[in-house]
Amino acid sequence: MGTTLFLASAIGFSLILLIVFFTKKKVKSVENRIFSIISIVNALGLIIELVLQILVLSTPVELFQNSLLITIWSKLYLIIMLLWFAIFTIYAIQISFSNNIKKTSLFCLSIFFISSLLICILPISKYYDGNIMYTYGAAVNVLKIVGVISMISWIICLLINIREIKAKKYYPIIFVVIFIFISSIIQIYKPEILLLTVIGTLSAYIMFFTIENPDIKLIEQLNEARDRADKANSAKSEFLSSMSHEIRTPLNAIVGFSNGLIENDKLDSESKDDVKNIIMASDALLELVNGILDISKIEAGKLEIIDTYYSFPKIFDELVLLTKARLGEKPLEFNYTYDKSIPEYLYGDATRVKQVILNLLTNSVKYTNTGFVNFRINSIIKGDVIRLIISVEDSGIGIKKENIDKLFGRFERLGVEKDTTVEGTGLGLAITKKLVEMMGGKIVVQSVYGKGSLFTISLDQKIVSGSELEKLKKEESAKEEGPSLFEAINKKVLVVDDNNLNLKVAKRLLDPYKCDVECVGSGFECIERIVNGEKYDLILLDDMMPKMSGKETFDKLKEVPEFNIPVVALTANAISGMKEEYLKYGFNDYLSKPIEKDELNRVMKKYLK
Repeated sequence: MGTTLFLASAIGFSLILLIVFFTKKKVKSVENRIFSIISIVNALGLIIELVLQILVLSTPVELFQNSLLITIWSKLYLIIMLLWFAIFTIYAIQISFSNNIKKTSLFCLSIFFISSLLICILPISKYYDGNIMYTYGAAVNVLKIVGVISMISWIICLLINIREIKAKKYYPIIFVVIFIFISSIIQIYKPEILLLTVIGTLSAYIMFFTIENPDIKLIEQLNEARDRADKANSAKSEFLSSMSHEIRTPLNAIVGFSNGLIENDKLDSESKDDVKNIIMASDALLELVNGILDISKIEAGKLEIIDTYYSFPKIFDELVLLTKARLGEKPLEFNYTYDKSIPEYLYGDATRVKQVILNLLTNSVKYTNTGFVNFRINSIIKGDVIRLIISVEDSGIGIKKENIDKLFGRFERLGVEKDTTVEGTGLGLAITKKLVEMMGGKIVVQSVYGKGSLFTISLDQKIVSGSELEKLKKEESAKEEGPSLFEAINKKVLVVDDNNLNLKVAKRLLDPYKCDVECVGSGFECIERIVNGEKYDLILLDDMMPKMSGKETFDKLKEVPEFNIPVVALTANAISGMKEEYLKYGFNDYLSKPIEKDELNRVMKKYLK
């Protein structure tokens, strides 16, 4: 009677555990699925054991040996215990190795089905003297053999993961191994005492509290936070795209007309100086926009380092000229030199190398009012790799010791809290550090507040030699000998833009090529001309236009039979990935505003020369 009450209590505990588990929100994981199956199997085992206990108590001793019903329930109990061993083995292997769960499950379940078949076929012997009841024989031995094999596999899992054995997930395995071993010893002397289902119940409780099951509410909150972050990031990208377009569109006109005026021989020297100031101011504004866009690219992980062959002396000379232009009327001594052993041609991202050095030089000029700015590049050559040691030193305001760590933070402008005349956003050094690290280099700063600063960059670049070097020299000679522009007489170019100023700028930039330029203010007009049979050699198509965008216009153009005119996307949208997006969409090429002369020349040569 006491055993019956004990089993009934165990069933009650198992059912409570099942109710709690299945009514609580949980993560969909392999461990949770296995636990749910183990809990159900264990509860069924307890119910079968209870039914068997009641059948034994209600069957007279003289009828016990011939009772088919007791034999069936005894074998059913053995089969349910087999299933428990199989599922628990799957659980042990899953938490220990976390792979091949399908293969493991198939193998364990195959053993279960074969063993179950053997239990059904093989005989089972029963002993009952009115007080003590137990089973033995071939069918019971099958369960014992499977149990031993399972125990060995659990112990192997523990030994392989001995370093992680203190982790909570291994507690149920340790518990089951220890108590099944104790149960086996007890049954040698007391075969009537069945502890497997009790051990299963206790292990299920331990497993319930050790399974990695994060609070579902926390997960929901994290998912909501992620969705909000994604929306905010999307909104930021849209804002940057819009800002880029809105600022670059008028800049395109400013830069285009200014460059046109500066080349006008009729303009007096004073007016030319004013135009130069306009160009410098527009360049500063463009630099600010590009800085914000670069930060967004870096944060999004979309900024790429694009290595190409480049002329080192040319880069150095350009940096010197740009720095001299930034000196203005400041009484500064600008000293510059580089190691003459540095090869003429190197392989790396010339644009980014130039950008990081120019950022340091610009900062030194900006924060130094009197004294000097020293710019030096030394080198260490090892095989086909050269390490450039770039140093920029100044006698400027310096940086406080406690602020050096903050120096490369975004929007940090240290030491100028009260000096509002110093221009800039504080993005330059943040971008510089990120770019240097992306190129595999390092940047170090040394500074004494009130006396000056020394920035040092170490950067590895590949040395160009052999046939590639000869090829580059020939290309460079060809560039120097021939004019950068060419005449595209008898070629027709159609420019599509909703902004009249942009149309005027484009026409002025295209005039030196002596091609026939036609301008239209909408996608509708562009399509109308093509449909009416107008022939063009190139179309420059703005994207962000009202009513019909450039992409929509391009889609309509592709529907025109036998349309095969090269179409170049002309847009002020210059955020990361835009060029790739336009090319993927089907455009032949891409030009960003403000239109750079070199890029325009590249496009004109590619499609008209």
